[in-house]
Amino acid sequence: MERGLYIAASGMVAEQMRQDQIANDLANASTPGYKADRVAQRAFADLLLSNTANGQAIGGLTTGVAADRMVTDTSPQPLRDTGEPLDLAIAGDGWFGIQTPQGTRYTRNGQFTAAADGMLTDQLGNRVLSRTGQPVKLATDGRVDASEVGVFALGDPAKQGENLFSGTAAGQATGTVRTGALEGSGVDPARTMVDMIASFRAFEAGQKAIQTIDESLHKTATQVGSPHGGA
Repeated sequence: MERGLYIAASGMVAEQMRQDQIANDLANASTPGYKADRVAQRAFADLLLSNTANGQAIGGLTTGVAADRMVTDTSPQPLRDTGEPLDLAIAGDGWFGIQTPQGTRYTRNGQFTAAADGMLTDQLGNRVLSRTGQPVKLATDGRVDASEVGVFALGDPAKQGENLFSGTAAGQATGTVRTGALEGSGVDPARTMVDMIASFRAFEAGQKAIQTIDESLHKTATQVGSPHGGA
């Protein structure tokens, strides 16, 4: 019975992590180029099933459900026209290169702006890189030549915050830059809200399980073995 408390609590902790991820996705439902996450959960039954298929040792028995890993969907999203000359979007595969104090980072958010020195920058003031890895300079009329903007292939992309990714650079990608457009967010608000409700229901189920076990333990401690027979 005490083990049931740990199993229910582990499920609630896993759902808390899932709710944090869902809330972050909902907050970025309108962020250009945002890539949605999903928390993969794993229980002992899943482990047993997968290990039966691949022959690996099962290992120790965990206390119920656990958050296995965070998976980011980096697939390209539909583009929308904005008419803004400094808004850029990548049609197809690839990433914009951004020069940051922490080194080169990558993004699909092409909502760029012009710096005072005539360089193309992101919303944080970081410079956008060209195909040659140099900062992109705007034309005299304040516009950007899309053919000069780098579109980089990226292996093992990992989120670093502020819609920026790190990863292994793998040369030029096959995507093309489109001016006056932005890539939409990878969040489906309707599906994400359904996931949020399901997560809340699972969290509540864990709470009720703990309450039931706690009541059973209380009765065991106060009534079982009582000289009055629990009366």
